[in-house]
Amino acid sequence: MKKITTRLATLDDIDPLATLFDAYRQFYALDPDLALSRQFILDRMLGHESVLLIAEDETRTPAGFCQMYPTFCSLAAAPIYALYDLFVLPEARHLGAGRALMLAAEAHALRNGAVRLDLTTAKTNLAAQGLYKGLGWKRDDIFYAYSKTLAA
Repeated sequence: MKKITTRLATLDDIDPLATLFDAYRQFYALDPDLALSRQFILDRMLGHESVLLIAEDETRTPAGFCQMYPTFCSLAAAPIYALYDLFVLPEARHLGAGRALMLAAEAHALRNGAVRLDLTTAKTNLAAQGLYKGLGWKRDDIFYAYSKTLAA
């Protein structure tokens, strides 16, 4: 069995991250666009706007990534992270990469003073929901999530 490790991504990881991010977007039924994926990840890294974690096997082959954004909870009057992107390549899903990324995200958030991690996932993404539940995450049954696409 391959051993999975996680670490904070650096600019040296931009190309493998872009490939993973493009695959993630395709998982959510968007058209492939490696250039857009690369630019988006590069902009987040250069602007220090997100935290990117990468999972790799012992040969340093990328297995998945996690991206989270620092923000705040007004009610708790404290920092939190929005865990927005989590993706593991299909061939690495049985290796524990998702779990490792989730635990690394939690550790990073704690080290940086966050009091909570938030995420959303598709109702149909049952595998991810099982992972979250197994790691002690609680599904919100009180609040509804709303969004609005804005026209340019």
